[in-house]
Amino acid sequence: MLKFEDVSFGFDEDLFANVNFKLRPGEIAVLTGKNGVGKSTLLRLCNGLLKPTRGKVSVAGFMTDEHKTSALARHAGFLFQNPDRQISKHTVAEELLFGLSLTAPDNQNIEEAEKQALLADITEEFGLSPEDEIFTLSKGYRQLVAIASVLITKPSVLLFDEPTVCLDKNQKKTLADSLSKRVKSGVAALVISHDLDFIDLLDCKKLILKDKEIKE
Repeated sequence: MLKFEDVSFGFDEDLFANVNFKLRPGEIAVLTGKNGVGKSTLLRLCNGLLKPTRGKVSVAGFMTDEHKTSALARHAGFLFQNPDRQISKHTVAEELLFGLSLTAPDNQNIEEAEKQALLADITEEFGLSPEDEIFTLSKGYRQLVAIASVLITKPSVLLFDEPTVCLDKNQKKTLADSLSKRVKSGVAALVISHDLDFIDLLDCKKLILKDKEIKE
């Protein structure tokens, strides 16, 4: 579950104030709002990259102001807008296995056979080749690599910031199907998007960040 309780964030003044909402396992919500209202900031509060000025944020039962971001990352998978901010390895396989090792319990507590099975499943799902050099791929496929690097870790909460910016129509459909499958299995997902075609592919509730508040 993802839960905001009277959450405010700001420095000289609040960017948003007294935000309250719950996202339960098996739910997906799309967050919209004009540029500059604080959508990406709100998403960063969900996994501890930022801490609320006031109020409480919890993800998968953990209070974000009481745990390190690295610990929260085992439960909350975060996707940045630009895949090139997220990718750090040379090949697809190296990138996916790197993320898996970082978020696994005790960092290395997954057998090699299981790692390879997870790698094979996720690369097939997204039409990726494990041996491909990432920065020879189009930006759309680099985005799919970044998405796959989040999903392979099997977090209970997904936090995606404008995931379809680089994707073509078929890739958007692949992503929508992938998210829907995971939500049906009990994952909670919060997605920032203005892509109406993509949103129409999802069975989701809609949240709007407007006038410093969340409106459903």
